[in-house]
Amino acid sequence: MIRPAQPDDTPIICGLIRELAEYEKLTHQVVLEEQRVHEHLFGSQPCVEAILAEEHGQAVGFALFFSNYSTFLGRPGIYLEDLYVKPKHRGAGHGRALLGEVARLAVERDCGRLEWAVLNWNQPSIEFYNRLGGEPLDGWTTYRVAGEALANLARSDAS
Repeated sequence: MIRPAQPDDTPIICGLIRELAEYEKLTHQVVLEEQRVHEHLFGSQPCVEAILAEEHGQAVGFALFFSNYSTFLGRPGIYLEDLYVKPKHRGAGHGRALLGEVARLAVERDCGRLEWAVLNWNQPSIEFYNRLGGEPLDGWTTYRVAGEALANLARSDAS
């Protein structure tokens, strides 16, 4: 069963985010604070959404996503930040159901596209996305500014 996340699900979502980071060998980057995640999901100005996959009333996976915009299409889009299913529940259709629900929301919201990133070494996920019609975007490199570099850029002279 797929359902929208509720405020009481924040600890579950944070736990799944930590499990995802462990799977991706990125636990050293996880500094999330549960209260902030709660505010971003359910506060007065939510900036992200989440859905959960459940089996027998227990969360076994999640998708976390947010709106973006394509100037070329002149339409909104959805960016899938995280898609994760607990290892022992993989192969049961939960990942497909989660991604399908995000796609349904994109169509319902008249989005022009649904995008996400995958780590280059994550061959099982790459194969999964390829089977569902996902296409890698050759010719694009993702850039990120975070931490001290972000603070420095924010302070820099705009001229």
